[in-house]
Amino acid sequence: MSTHSHRSASFYACAHLKSTMAASFGVCRLRFRSLRGFDRFYQGLEPQTQRRLTSTISAIKGHESAKAVTKANENKTFIAIQEERREQAERSVLISCPPRFNEKKFLDYLSKHGTINKHFFYSSYGACAVVEFSSKESIASLRASTNIPAVEHEAAVPFKSRLLSLKWPGSQSNNQPMPNFQEQSPPSIGDITKLLLEKDSVDEQLQCLTEALQLTEENVSLRFLVCSLLGDIAGAYFPECIIRPFGSTVNSFGKLGCDVDMILDLDGIYATSQKKASGLSLEYQVKRGASERAVTQSILSVIGKCVDQFGPGCVGVQNILQARCPLVRFSHQPSGFQCDLTANNRVAMKSSELLFLYGQLDPRVRHLVFSVRCWARVHSITSSIPGAWITNFSLTVMVVFFLQQRSPPILPTLDRLKELAGPSDKCVIEGNDCTIVSDLSKIPLQNNTDTLAKLLQEFFEFYGNFPFNKASINIRKGKEQTKPETTALYIQNPFETTLNISKNVNATQLERFVKLCQESAWLLQKREILNRSSSESAESVSPWGFAALLLPSVTSGAGVKSRRKRKLEPASSRIKNLLDSLKIKGGETVAKKGSANPSR
Repeated sequence: MSTHSHRSASFYACAHLKSTMAASFGVCRLRFRSLRGFDRFYQGLEPQTQRRLTSTISAIKGHESAKAVTKANENKTFIAIQEERREQAERSVLISCPPRFNEKKFLDYLSKHGTINKHFFYSSYGACAVVEFSSKESIASLRASTNIPAVEHEAAVPFKSRLLSLKWPGSQSNNQPMPNFQEQSPPSIGDITKLLLEKDSVDEQLQCLTEALQLTEENVSLRFLVCSLLGDIAGAYFPECIIRPFGSTVNSFGKLGCDVDMILDLDGIYATSQKKASGLSLEYQVKRGASERAVTQSILSVIGKCVDQFGPGCVGVQNILQARCPLVRFSHQPSGFQCDLTANNRVAMKSSELLFLYGQLDPRVRHLVFSVRCWARVHSITSSIPGAWITNFSLTVMVVFFLQQRSPPILPTLDRLKELAGPSDKCVIEGNDCTIVSDLSKIPLQNNTDTLAKLLQEFFEFYGNFPFNKASINIRKGKEQTKPETTALYIQNPFETTLNISKNVNATQLERFVKLCQESAWLLQKREILNRSSSESAESVSPWGFAALLLPSVTSGAGVKSRRKRKLEPASSRIKNLLDSLKIKGGETVAKKGSANPSR
């Protein structure tokens, strides 16, 4: 099955979760009295039907697994969750598999080395498996039985990592059942739009958008494993170092397909060396550098070279050491991730914890952030290429700031989170007070009952009329403040308060953002856009609700420069034109579907 077809199958399986469970498993209970009966039924299906059923069951299991993990993590702190995931990664291996193999025999072979806690399969440059054992002793046993490959006309670098290859003796039959592959890529905008149009309200649209885009439990596990594999390389020089993921991987706002940002955490080494003892003591002899930045650059340079020369599956390694925050960038082919490695960027980790905390306080926070980010990406407000665009981090902080402005507020200010912190939460990094409460149960919340539809519309109204020319955004105080410098957009860094996290944004990009906010706010005020038409069938429904906001806009089509040279149409006229275009597009969609049906 192709990646695209599998993605669509999994995607729509999640969309019809309840109906699928009722139809598929209800029928199974009636027709089959045992697993053997189900197996006979399964083998009698057409191959395409087998794949659809397998994909549906996989999607349901994945959905239930994610819900179970979320429930289990509700009372855990951010640090506790990260440590648990890191420990699981250290007990895991990543195995490249042949195109076809027997899953049961594969797992039986691995089980000889110890109990398997969980495993999953995915596709990236071929089939791959992530296997988590119950103990590190199993990893040692597996490594002891693994061979360095014999290569012809080349020489193998004898680095024994936990990235392995499965060699299956003999040829495999094409009738060999394929394992269930977990999807690692985000759905296309087309698939997202189709899913949104099946919902009955804007609130349902935003909720299902989050479920479709968010990182799965398996994807997060794979990200931690990649960090752990890199830690094995760095550990050759710094045995006590830890490679930790930060940013979207851990802050609860990560989207399938996003990069993996990593920190080479050397604080464990420094903390040990700074212990003071009375009487005689010993110190390590060390090299000295001109500055902490110079030492960081030197360390990353060496680690980058090791990753390039010795790291299996690591390609395209770039040492970007002159950046404000020096980093090593590379692609990890076995996982399909783009990775950025920095060193001792503890403030970034604390920012990740802050966003995680905000995301856990109220489910509407994550739904609104995912929706605004999706909207911004579709309209090129954000970009994966560095430049003058607004970043996802800036957008997320803007959503947090907006939710602090509600009456009553949905989210507390950063200063309030500091007030609620206990002695163990005290944290000062490079002179910056980064203290925030870690226990969610200590944070009292206001009784705000605004719907997602209302919040989305008023988010666009809020920033469509925000005085960007004179005011800055400050989530520490939770209120507008006078801009300390003349940049287009000023968003105060939550912890390094003298920095502007949106300094890269220019006036042109900010103007586009404001115009799109105004346009989107107008659209959501229109009855034909806000509500689904009851007269239209599921097959012929016109874009409505959030789906309508993902269509090309009048603002984007006009272009900023051309709008400056001519008088703008009144907003109502522009919205009318866009509404007309939506009706035309809806009609074209129906026509295309009608003309396509006879050819099937």
